[in-house]
Amino acid sequence: MIRLPFLDTQRIDDFPAIETALREPDGLLAAGGDLSAARLLAAYRRGIFPWYSDGQPILWWSPAQRTVFATARPHVPRRLARWLRGCDWRIRADTAFAHVMRACAAPREHQRSTWIGRDMLAAYEHLHALGHAHSVEAWADERLVGGIYGVSLGRMFFGESMFSATANGSKVALLALCHVLSGWGYPLLDAQVASQHLFTLGAFQMPRAPFLAAVAELADAPGIDGNWRECFPLLRPDDLIK
Repeated sequence: MIRLPFLDTQRIDDFPAIETALREPDGLLAAGGDLSAARLLAAYRRGIFPWYSDGQPILWWSPAQRTVFATARPHVPRRLARWLRGCDWRIRADTAFAHVMRACAAPREHQRSTWIGRDMLAAYEHLHALGHAHSVEAWADERLVGGIYGVSLGRMFFGESMFSATANGSKVALLALCHVLSGWGYPLLDAQVASQHLFTLGAFQMPRAPFLAAVAELADAPGIDGNWRECFPLLRPDDLIK
């Protein structure tokens, strides 16, 4: 039986030492607590994120290997690059945060449930209102065709989830986010856990210790505060391959 430290809802700084995270399941650190903005920001600052399903207590994670992107060096496969050159979509930020989250929460093929439940939706919408959570969106005319959302602290961005309503929708949003973050001086985008899909776009794994060292430095650096709607540059898909 797994025995985990159970967090006190009255304290936001009672996360156990990262070194105590389990090897199996990889990175499981603690349970309980709450999804208040203060606790979520304290968790991200420590390289910890919540991930749990309905019916479970809140579970907190810090995997031994972290999947990340170097924002200046995402990989654009040749076939995708050709497609981007002919795409007329527009890319925006923070114009449909709740819509993006709900699209990410929708059950996927071969997936009956979602880890983005009602409490997670409310918590991250609150972070968005505070200027800490952001969405990047791909639009075909006025139809949202893909997006990604996550949390920004200083010059560190923690990606949470992305979706496609049309082929390549999430790829466009992810590449656009990398493009803009690189220009703003955000060198890393945290993608949390590994997937072959992310690796095809240039993600790689970073051991926990250097990842946490990078987070500690970047989260304290001055970043782009508040809503990104007006400061996010106007982009077209072919800008992502120049």
